[in-house]
Amino acid sequence: MPTQRDYYEVLGVERNATASEVKKAYRTIALKNHPDRNPGDEAAIERFKEASEAFDILGDENKRSRYDQFGHAGVSRAGGGGAGFQDIGDIFSAFGDVFENFGFGGGRSGRSGRTRGGRRGSSLQATAQIDLTEAAAGCTRELHISRHEPCDTCNGSGARPGSQPVKCSTCGGHGQVIQAQGFFQVQTTCRACGGEGKTISSPCVDCSGNGRTMKEVVREVKIPAGIDNGMQLCLRGEGEAGTKGGARGDLYVDVEVRPHPLFERDGMDLMCRVPVTYSQVVLGAELEIPTLTGRQDFSLPAGTQPGSVTRLRGKGMPDPRSGHQVGDLLVEIQVEVPRKTSGRQEELLRELAELEAADVMPERKSFFGQLKEFFGGGEEEQ
Repeated sequence: MPTQRDYYEVLGVERNATASEVKKAYRTIALKNHPDRNPGDEAAIERFKEASEAFDILGDENKRSRYDQFGHAGVSRAGGGGAGFQDIGDIFSAFGDVFENFGFGGGRSGRSGRTRGGRRGSSLQATAQIDLTEAAAGCTRELHISRHEPCDTCNGSGARPGSQPVKCSTCGGHGQVIQAQGFFQVQTTCRACGGEGKTISSPCVDCSGNGRTMKEVVREVKIPAGIDNGMQLCLRGEGEAGTKGGARGDLYVDVEVRPHPLFERDGMDLMCRVPVTYSQVVLGAELEIPTLTGRQDFSLPAGTQPGSVTRLRGKGMPDPRSGHQVGDLLVEIQVEVPRKTSGRQEELLRELAELEAADVMPERKSFFGQLKEFFGGGEEEQ
């Protein structure tokens, strides 16, 4: 039998932690590993269950006292008081209030919990790929999703047409059973009906009593202007259908923005590297540069230095949260050095080199003066 981890270690709190510290630690772990945030991640679900079991004990004054005194043996089912969670629905029923202010459902009728006679569907995940220009303006995408839908034959009841689910004889329709352990009573989910309070004697032949069948549906997602690569959208109620009339799960859409050949993105700003020639940076030039909305005239001042950056206000990406603020376009000048030159180009460049040597800049005079001194020019003056 595997050894159980210490409950204080599971929640990451000291043994003298206050009740509020215990609840805060549980909430942090539970929200991080919540099934809605980690669809299909079994390891996260196990951590969620483990933390919930620890909180069930340490969050209750009497159970915590027995645990401190006797360890796991003092709070096991045989010892009277273990959590006994059979599934995620039990956890939401017990601690649903912990998640209500964080965008997750809980409780007996919450999004993540079990409605009377049904269970909420799982969340799904999809990916939408867009271009940078689409990200700047906002766009829509059609998503083709395979998901469980209520069975058309039985209308989601799971029972063969003409028949109805019947009250569970094990739990009397309550969905819970109470087991007596000495002086204590433990309430657990009924295994016969899975907590639904009803059983199906004549299941639907099309869905085998599940109440759902797999179908492909098309849904349109609106992608807001300014969205960045890696951001996620949530379409509430577009996930898997619940069982026996339970609420739908959600659909999480990961947005992938394809790289652009001309622009690099940094938050709300864009960077565009513009190649120019030596003569253009020396003499100045009138250029056309790209922007997200088309071409734009750009004046390159004479004497512009390689690597210099000009900021064009309001030519970047909009803020996806507000849509009102817009970033800038940063234009970086890069001087291209030709790998080959024509005869006339070479002739002119050699003339220019001779002129530069004759008309030496002050910085170069200082450099050559130091160079002459370094190689002994000073000794000739003695």
